Amino acid sequence: MASPTGAQVIAGALRDLGVKVLFGIVGIPVIEVAEEAINLGIRFIGFRNEQAASYAAGAYGYLTGRPGVCLVVGGPGVLHAMAGIGNSHANAFPLLLLAGSSETHLISKGAFQELDAISLLTPHTKLAIRPPSLKAVPEVIKSAYRTSWYGRPGTGFVDLPADIIQATLEDAGELQVVNVVPGAPKCGTEDTRIIEIAEMLKNAKAPLIVIGKGAAYSRAEEVIRELIDSSRIPFLPTPMGKGVVADSHPANTASARSTALKEADVVLILGARLNWILHFGDAPKWNPNAQFIQVDISADEIGKNRASASLSIIGDIETVVHQLLRALKSWSYNPSSFPYSTHLSVAKAKNAATATAKAAEYKHPMTYAIALTTIKNTLHTLSPPEAGRIVYISEGANTMDISRSIFPVSHPRLRLDAGTHATMGVGLGYAIAAHAAYNPPPSSSSSSPNKGSASLDPYPLSGPKKIIAIEGDSAFGFSAMEIETMARYGMDVLIFVINNGGVYYGDADTADEWLSLQRKTTQSPPSSSSSPTSVSAFDTTRGEGGGEGSRIRGLRSTSLGFEVRYEKIAQACGGMGVLVRTPGELETATRDGFTCGTVCVVNVLIEAGKERTLEFGWMGGAGKGKGKGKGKGGKVKAEAAKL
Repeated sequence: MASPTGAQVIAGALRDLGVKVLFGIVGIPVIEVAEEAINLGIRFIGFRNEQAASYAAGAYGYLTGRPGVCLVVGGPGVLHAMAGIGNSHANAFPLLLLAGSSETHLISKGAFQELDAISLLTPHTKLAIRPPSLKAVPEVIKSAYRTSWYGRPGTGFVDLPADIIQATLEDAGELQVVNVVPGAPKCGTEDTRIIEIAEMLKNAKAPLIVIGKGAAYSRAEEVIRELIDSSRIPFLPTPMGKGVVADSHPANTASARSTALKEADVVLILGARLNWILHFGDAPKWNPNAQFIQVDISADEIGKNRASASLSIIGDIETVVHQLLRALKSWSYNPSSFPYSTHLSVAKAKNAATATAKAAEYKHPMTYAIALTTIKNTLHTLSPPEAGRIVYISEGANTMDISRSIFPVSHPRLRLDAGTHATMGVGLGYAIAAHAAYNPPPSSSSSSPNKGSASLDPYPLSGPKKIIAIEGDSAFGFSAMEIETMARYGMDVLIFVINNGGVYYGDADTADEWLSLQRKTTQSPPSSSSSPTSVSAFDTTRGEGGGEGSRIRGLRSTSLGFEVRYEKIAQACGGMGVLVRTPGELETATRDGFTCGTVCVVNVLIEAGKERTLEFGWMGGAGKGKGKGKGKGGKVKAEAAKL
């Protein structure tokens, strides 16, 4: 038997752990690892930026239920990948990051891309480790893989010095052989706690179940659906908790969210956190007398903010909900006994009528509501939500917020967005991850050593899925070159860039108006000694962005280019690109892009919204401030709290 190299040992350990996809960017010294992984049948997806690669690996871990693996070079590669580490930690995504590093005998000498990555990443990962020798590599990788996955998911990091990667193991028998890591044991809680919670729900006048992405990650949809159906308790999904129970379910209160929060008196939280997305559980958003019961795998989350530690449960959601179902027996909530249900129904009807009216009005350029509703209606004729054949990726402030309520989801793990960190730039990496998870090449899906394991199946419905990315133009810019990655690997992702020419809103309705603002921006500003009259030579009439009376000269800080031709990026990479201005053009482009068989970018021009002001609903979570600037015109809501 030939003596294996370090790169072969590393690749072999990944294969033995059941890794099927490796995300990353290669360079010295990790290129050898990627090549050996490919030789062993592991699919390598090479990105254009480590940020996007690390985002993709984390999302792949969430979708598949096992750690996603990312391979990068040392030094700057690690620094770029830190974005994915932070995102993985905030969202509890399992991620294994492997990075090359300088030769061990050159440490502290200023070696090529030298970085003490262990010291840097230890505070931000669950485990950061460097193998002491080549023969220890398999066990070290396994340990980091398991640690990233078990308990509250996060990141495991392995530093791989160049001398270990390039070394040769003379005696292959010295290798510590690894096997596939089984899923973590699932635990419930004591019966007395379950009985107490069951009685609280039975006695509640306005109960509410909040379903978070932790419930989706834990594959608890079947038992949660049974709980909702049998108990008839209203539920509220968080953005990535959508689909655990179908959005079309009559008990869904998403379209009456404000009413549900203000009136709920007993709140059972399944796999969600009382953070900014849920207003910390605080009044005035929530009923000040509400009692919060958490079910979470992480002890650190129990009792945080307004949750009750004495009532909450550390445990697996699926196991705990099974226990709760047994305790509730045949009980169900009687909505006719309390005004809560009537109030929810009234709020749903009112909000539905408002949404319908916004989507029906004709405006040119299109509004968010018109554009997104046109996309939704067209996609539903191609694949209805009940079929579970579309995965939605969404990012961008207004684009993400508005699309969340427009696109219904009927099955779990079919929607990804900016998440707990509200991270812009994740969209295209997530789209690649979803394509890799749901549409693997036939060879990789059939040869999996763990075929039949539920934790490796991102969703039980068989068959390929269409990946739809709905991007704000600002968010799209963070990772637009990953269009080339999609084209290179034959990923037929359909991307809509909702283009209003700015962050939150644009700056101009015409090219001439925008060019005029640009000229003012590039002029020399007035000196500090200039008289007030000299300032009037610049634009002093636009106070929308910074409050009444503010003076904004030229383009605002939120401005992007006017009608930038983003679709040409796809064309340049061999994909399809379309510019649309009207609902009719958008419908045609959606149909063509859905079936074109390659990556497609639809550049959707909408109104700039230049006279609108921002309103961040989440900033006033505790009633201490409105978090909005004053100015002329209407409001552009970036209400992340409504996610």
